[in-house]
Amino acid sequence: MLDKVVIANRGEIALRILRACKELGIKTVAVHSTVDRNLKHVLLADESICIGKAASSESYLNIPRIISAAEITDAAAIHPGYGFLAENADFAEAVENSGFIFVGPTADVIKLMGDKVSAIKAMKKAGVPCVPGSDGPLDDDNERNLKIAKRIGYPIIVKAAGGGGGRGMRVVRQESELLNAISMTQNEARAAFGNPVVYMEKFLENPRHVEVQVLADGQGNAIHLGERDCSMQRRHQKVVEEAPAPGITPEMRKFIGERCAKACIEIGYRGAGTFEFLYENGEFYFIEMNTRIQVEHPVTEMVTGIDLIKEQLRIAAGRQLSINQEDVVIRGHAIECRVNAEDPETFTPSPGTISRFHAPGGFGVRWESHVYTDYKVPPNYDSMIGKLITYGENRDVAIARMRNALNEVIIENIKTNIPLQKSIMADENFQHGGTNIHYLEKKLGIGGH
Repeated sequence: MLDKVVIANRGEIALRILRACKELGIKTVAVHSTVDRNLKHVLLADESICIGKAASSESYLNIPRIISAAEITDAAAIHPGYGFLAENADFAEAVENSGFIFVGPTADVIKLMGDKVSAIKAMKKAGVPCVPGSDGPLDDDNERNLKIAKRIGYPIIVKAAGGGGGRGMRVVRQESELLNAISMTQNEARAAFGNPVVYMEKFLENPRHVEVQVLADGQGNAIHLGERDCSMQRRHQKVVEEAPAPGITPEMRKFIGERCAKACIEIGYRGAGTFEFLYENGEFYFIEMNTRIQVEHPVTEMVTGIDLIKEQLRIAAGRQLSINQEDVVIRGHAIECRVNAEDPETFTPSPGTISRFHAPGGFGVRWESHVYTDYKVPPNYDSMIGKLITYGENRDVAIARMRNALNEVIIENIKTNIPLQKSIMADENFQHGGTNIHYLEKKLGIGGH
């Protein structure tokens, strides 16, 4: 097993990694910015190193400083968590070139799956169902582009190959809008991502967001751990996640899961990863792969009983998968609500000192957070301050527990989105299950495609 790991992240995921390391007997090094010296995992780690100022560019995104921290502390590996450098191929390469283990896939695989065009090509080759599209980048041949769009059928969506997080995409409903949309998206992509390559796909009107969790050891073994539904979104950011996805049958789970596992073996994947799909009318359409652990991984852990972070660490240590597909059994239902330090109506961030804090509890309740009374939420990072996960023998029990748990949380002196989460749990359509990705925005009156 790895003897010492640098946790190259902050907040709840850093604390989550620290806990898994401690259970495996791995020593931990917390790297932190100047405003994060009082983070929970920093106080609990075996060693801690300040790597720079509050700005991410001077700390959590500074590759040389993170690698220096590993060198100074004589660590064996670096765990990137999610966000920041987690899907940065240059970082993965720099870590390995410096003689450390990157807890995640190889730089080549991160590159392959980070470019949407090459990712779709690889998935088609592996038999993973994809959205009908241009099957590659668009060029300046207007006639060809118009023909491709006609073949796919309107509405279509023009997307930047290097895009993400809802940026670099444009919906086109009629032929007369197409050429202008392509050139605008190319210009946007060049400015935002330094990569002007765009492609087009069929635009699905009311899909759900269903994703499949995988584990692969890079030694020819891969398994899937069922699916999650993450359709409750605002501005392409997930708000509520659950596992399993309502209405997905065991046969459908097997069909899509086996294809994802096979794709992992074909691309030489190593570690934990997620295949994201749009799901409409009983069909799965691949959109992208996240080559890291995800925010919503706890719901999968709750229904499978498998600790994904510990599996990541075992795989990074060179071990083969400790579980077979037959060992993965989905039991019960789990729901996760993201708790953000933000105004529940305007969504503006609400940093500041938490004057009073009380965590929820009870049977089937899991609270993942780094906050405590007198903790100061800095304005410099993502507004998520915790995740509330509930488990029940069925979906109704999980929702009932979530409603109780949301009522129990006390976070005073800053605003949070807990009132929004309460209204989602009380929503009749959510309770019924299977709402699409536009549902929350329409409910909030901010939608519209």
